[in-house]
Amino acid sequence: MSQTTPAGIPDAPDAEKDVVALLMQQHGEIRNLFDEVERSEGDARRDAFHRLVRMLAVHETAEEEIVHPFVKRSVPGGEGVVAERLEEEREAKEQLVRLEDMDTGDPGFLPALLALRMDVMRHARAEERYEFARLRRLNDPAKLASMARALRMAEATAPTHPHPGVESAAGNMALGPLAAIVDRTRDTLRDALAKDDGRTG
Repeated sequence: MSQTTPAGIPDAPDAEKDVVALLMQQHGEIRNLFDEVERSEGDARRDAFHRLVRMLAVHETAEEEIVHPFVKRSVPGGEGVVAERLEEEREAKEQLVRLEDMDTGDPGFLPALLALRMDVMRHARAEERYEFARLRRLNDPAKLASMARALRMAEATAPTHPHPGVESAAGNMALGPLAAIVDRTRDTLRDALAKDDGRTG
């Protein structure tokens, strides 16, 4: 629930108690990570890209498990809205897999990253317009708070790499835990190897 400043102007809702505020905050973090990858070089670019991959994978999985199912069953026309978002998410995951297979110093990396960024930002704007705005209109602070808690729990066990074709809540529940273990083990090994090489992340 939003607070009111001494001047009587409403503050933004608390992201930990409002799923829409939390998701909007994460969209901002994703934009910042794209900026960081684009303007960095060498090891710094690789490390920023690893953080971007993780953020996108975790964020999308949590939306697929918590937000999309709620919109689908609770918002008029929600089934069509969610179908479009899931298709966008599948396409973005495929792009991200291709980027993960590239070296961040490859001449083709930045153009491919910029294409992904355009698609991800278009997808985020569609979510904000067609899903988040409708969630906000429900005007149910208790529901928005419970969804924020559920989103955080989903993120805690989400895969940290993209898995195209696993966009449904049921798919994530069935395959997500195993994928998350594999992904998180892969991340730990990568980080250990980077430390052995005198790098971080």
